[in-house]
Amino acid sequence: MYTSPHITWQSSALTRQERNRRNGHHSCTLWLTGLSGSGKSTLAFALEHELFARGKSVYVLDGDNIRHGLNGDLGFSPEDRSENIRRIGEVSKLMADAGLIVLCAFISPHEEDRAMVRASYAQEEFIEVYVKCSLEECERRDPKGLYKKARSGEITSFTGVSASYDVPATPAVTIDTEILTVEQSVELLLDYLEARGLLNMN
Repeated sequence: MYTSPHITWQSSALTRQERNRRNGHHSCTLWLTGLSGSGKSTLAFALEHELFARGKSVYVLDGDNIRHGLNGDLGFSPEDRSENIRRIGEVSKLMADAGLIVLCAFISPHEEDRAMVRASYAQEEFIEVYVKCSLEECERRDPKGLYKKARSGEITSFTGVSASYDVPATPAVTIDTEILTVEQSVELLLDYLEARGLLNMN
């Protein structure tokens, strides 16, 4: 990554705390990681809907959506995958700084890339959520037909088939989508956020 020596960070007159008080809740990033088909996007959008209904400022950054625009120039090589996560980390941090609860739904297969993003946040502001689902079940669901294409060789370097996935060692929350419904999963995440006082400013 190249950074020009001639640029300077410009700080806003507003602090993150002031934005949080205005919104009535703490800002943070929930990083949902898991295999393709595990239910990351479904869970993220369901949680977004519930938080919005409660009056929270929230937004989903979804893997496929981001590759339509911001990261449309990236492929799926190891280097491009890392750059994909680095960019999303930067965007999610800016959005959290603006006072939002940011829900990131990305396979993000490598621990070192997730650690890179985590390191840019204060500890309580980054919440890693492991959306757990066996490869067999993800492949059975195959909502986008990607596993079938990966097995036939049409897609190479596909996570879980021809590319590795590093299971999070110590996620803040684990959601097992083979056991829990979407509603139960959302409730579990809401309980986590409420228990840590992130959904209000009291």
